[in-house]
Amino acid sequence: SSGINAEYGGTYIDKKCPFTGDVAIRGRLLRGTVRSMKMKSTLTIRRDYLHYIKKYNRFEKSHKNISAHVAPAFLDLKQGDPVLIGQCRPLSMTVRFNVLKVIATAASDKKKFAKF
Repeated sequence: SSGINAEYGGTYIDKKCPFTGDVAIRGRLLRGTVRSMKMKSTLTIRRDYLHYIKKYNRFEKSHKNISAHVAPAFLDLKQGDPVLIGQCRPLSMTVRFNVLKVIATAASDKKKFAKF
């Protein structure tokens, strides 16, 4: 289920798609998990990271939410999936990234240690 849907590849029209449209991917490539898919052709990605506090010599958990355009090629995307997003030109007021790939995970990852 990773990557582009084979039966759907190339038969759709999406000008903001990095594969069939006129959007160039340049700049950063980021990983994150799908947080919400409530918008039309846009999803929200959550990126967790540790932020260092110098005074206390410790880390705090922190996160950022990023909006990303999702092409019709990624039909089987669902909440909680890890994805790779690439930076592009601004597509709307909040969207500056495009979903490039669904990162495949093993089926028995539920009990394993996550990011934190």
